Amino acid sequence: MTDHVPNNLRSGEGSSSAWTRRGFLRSAAALAAVPVLLTADPALAAAELPDFPAEVGLYRSAYRNWVGEITADGLWACAPTDADQVVSVVNWAWRHGWRVRARGSSHGWSPLTIESGTASDAPVLLVDTAPHLTAVSLDSASAVRAGTGVTLEALLTYLEGQGLGLTAAPAPGDLTLGGALAIDAHGTAVPADGEQRTAGHTFGSLSNLVLSLTAVVWDADTGEYALRTYTRDEGDCAALLTHLGRSLVTEVVLRVGSNANLRCVSRTDIPATELFAAPGSGGRTFASFLDESGRAEAIWFAFTEFPWLKVWSVAPTRPLTSRHVTSPYNYPFSDNVPKVVADLVGRILSDAAWYLAPVLGNAQLDAALGLTTTLSADIWGPSKNTLLYVKPTTLRETANGYAVLTTRAQVQRVVHEFTEFYRERLTAYAALNRFPVNGTVEIRVTGLDHPADTELTGARAPLLSALRPSAEHPEWDTAIWLDVLTLPGTPYAEEFLRELEQFLYRTYDGTDALTRVEWSKGWAYTEQAAWSDAEVLNTAIPASFGESVWGQAAGTFDRLDPHGVFGNAFLDRLFG
Repeated sequence: MTDHVPNNLRSGEGSSSAWTRRGFLRSAAALAAVPVLLTADPALAAAELPDFPAEVGLYRSAYRNWVGEITADGLWACAPTDADQVVSVVNWAWRHGWRVRARGSSHGWSPLTIESGTASDAPVLLVDTAPHLTAVSLDSASAVRAGTGVTLEALLTYLEGQGLGLTAAPAPGDLTLGGALAIDAHGTAVPADGEQRTAGHTFGSLSNLVLSLTAVVWDADTGEYALRTYTRDEGDCAALLTHLGRSLVTEVVLRVGSNANLRCVSRTDIPATELFAAPGSGGRTFASFLDESGRAEAIWFAFTEFPWLKVWSVAPTRPLTSRHVTSPYNYPFSDNVPKVVADLVGRILSDAAWYLAPVLGNAQLDAALGLTTTLSADIWGPSKNTLLYVKPTTLRETANGYAVLTTRAQVQRVVHEFTEFYRERLTAYAALNRFPVNGTVEIRVTGLDHPADTELTGARAPLLSALRPSAEHPEWDTAIWLDVLTLPGTPYAEEFLRELEQFLYRTYDGTDALTRVEWSKGWAYTEQAAWSDAEVLNTAIPASFGESVWGQAAGTFDRLDPHGVFGNAFLDRLFG
């Protein structure tokens, strides 16, 4: 594996000019760019991939995940123009002992697509969905049919044009729909006090909106892979709704509802001690904003005292103080790395100056204080324009992620306990001159994936969504999403994040709250690496869903893909 941060910079060796601001921004731009695609020499392609479907063009391609920690160079790739070509490619892979990995925008952290260390000569074929599997059309007045290669921004733009939208969505607009559904992507939204769910909407993940999906699966009657459409009331569909890369879905039909205008107010005037205070403390607590509007997100820069709080509310007409926004990505200081932040990041990486983490945190907060001068502190418009705010030019950091399921009444307690533990451990590390976090803590809150939201009789909950309701605790109605971000290669990060993970599993063990992993992020930490702790991979994660649910999902994947075409070595271990 090659890494976004060269090994010599991890140890502080090398010249200080290696990570100038210009070099940092150039590297960020390279990560943001579409991977270089090299047209394959026909003779070489025929030798290495004999009998490959002639109608599907082959090329060599690099793979880079969001932060550049998982990379692979020179992999064979293709971009089928329709679902039938996808089937042809999959059947070729099965017959020749290759594995197929669907690729959208590669905006993820975990090794669900490509595992670290994948060699260029590995029998792994990338299937790019974004170039062609992008058709979108209305299936009915309350349902949209979409190819899984369409980006969320393109999908939301289409829906907006039809007067439709979503309650919440992930912040990055470049995610493909297929990638988002594979890992139960979510936004931040729960019902405000007195609010009722609007028809066609959900407070859960995007996976909970699926009415039907079409996937490439093994057909025992024909003895080859074929397309099959599953409706939400079928047992196999429950596994495919959040399949983690163990399937390839080509098209989905989603339930959608009427669009709403949202107001988003940002503020940085509430100290963390008040926002994350113990329950019952009163004041401007995180839970109080949820009661008021139902939609809130806290971004807390490391070693600072005033988080960036964003609060959305449904507002049919523009409030007098709000700026009308007609497009997404309305935070210039966040969408594009400010000079002072880039300079600090460059120095931290080039000189191994990890002790500058407090300075970087305060510089990022200072940039956020520019909300007023950039006219982005109070914005209003169609939902898409306030929900999408992460662009490929945003500062790229590694991230861990978990969802804690509990009752709405316990949200403030969980937020308080987690932030107190985080602050205490960060202070303890700093006292030892260790600075494992130089990014942010991000806190979001959603509802769960209640299948009744689809308004389809017999609909089933996604088996492996982190938002799957608990049969043992039907009173749990809320999930608190907790993420910690830091620059890749930061010393002691894995050790620190392991402590956070163990705290979560220990504290929210299923008694009155339950910890589940956020599939796209970092988890299963040893003191050296993520996605490596056998106890978490093989025991804690299956237990968080229930052994029967986990076994049902694994069994479905094996039955629909008995030859293991859709998978990699990491997924083999996870489901092994």
